[in-house]
Amino acid sequence: MSNYIDAEGVAKNINEALEVAIGNALSNLNVPREEVTYELLEKGKAGFLGLGGVWAKVRVYYEVGKKQKAEAFISGLFKLMNVNADIESKEEEDGRISITLKGEEMGLLIGRRGETLDALQYITGLAVNKNEEAFTRISIDTENYREKREEALEKLAKKVAEKVVKNRRSMTLEPMAPHERRIIHACLQDYEGVTTYSTGQDPNRRVVIALKNGDGQQKSSQRQNGRYNRRPRQNAPAKNVKTAAAEAAQTQPAQGNNK
Repeated sequence: MSNYIDAEGVAKNINEALEVAIGNALSNLNVPREEVTYELLEKGKAGFLGLGGVWAKVRVYYEVGKKQKAEAFISGLFKLMNVNADIESKEEEDGRISITLKGEEMGLLIGRRGETLDALQYITGLAVNKNEEAFTRISIDTENYREKREEALEKLAKKVAEKVVKNRRSMTLEPMAPHERRIIHACLQDYEGVTTYSTGQDPNRRVVIALKNGDGQQKSSQRQNGRYNRRPRQNAPAKNVKTAAAEAAQTQPAQGNNK
């Protein structure tokens, strides 16, 4: 996606004025010279008897990458929120754009259990990928919150898994965002004796930690349903009429003529 910015410069001659104008544009865009093209819009004249300077107005064209789009969107949003923060971004090897925020009001941006930070990450992803053919994942972090949260979730997952194995019954965690549920699933993927699955609908979708293919899992689910499944009794097969008559004759005492 191409865009442009207009800038002016003043110097003793037109060539120097042109360089000043381009330099002003690059300073505002924060991009290197080789990534832009320019067009001279207006060329001024020197003042009377050579006094004053020559000014030039240029239009500088530049390519808007997704990283620049993300920075511009967050910067504009922070201005509306009256939040002061430094924005650092980079493109990772896996293709995602990683953004780090630094400032004094980061607790406000994190929110309760990272809910505000997750919302900021989500809407930034929507803005960056709008009208783009390929989807690019956006990752936003501050004060190393993501890593700390991941460690906390892994500790929680293992602690609950131990209780599930010990008590022989399933346990359900609190509602979590999709990326946090993935952390739980990945952490317990190779944990012996338990399995995990998600239940419910977002934003109240939860992770269930259950026994893996064990009697305890079956009994736990039966307890949760409030009943046990009992195997129905099977009726004995009907006896043959002749066999039944023969057995009855054998149980009766022999009767003879009393003489």
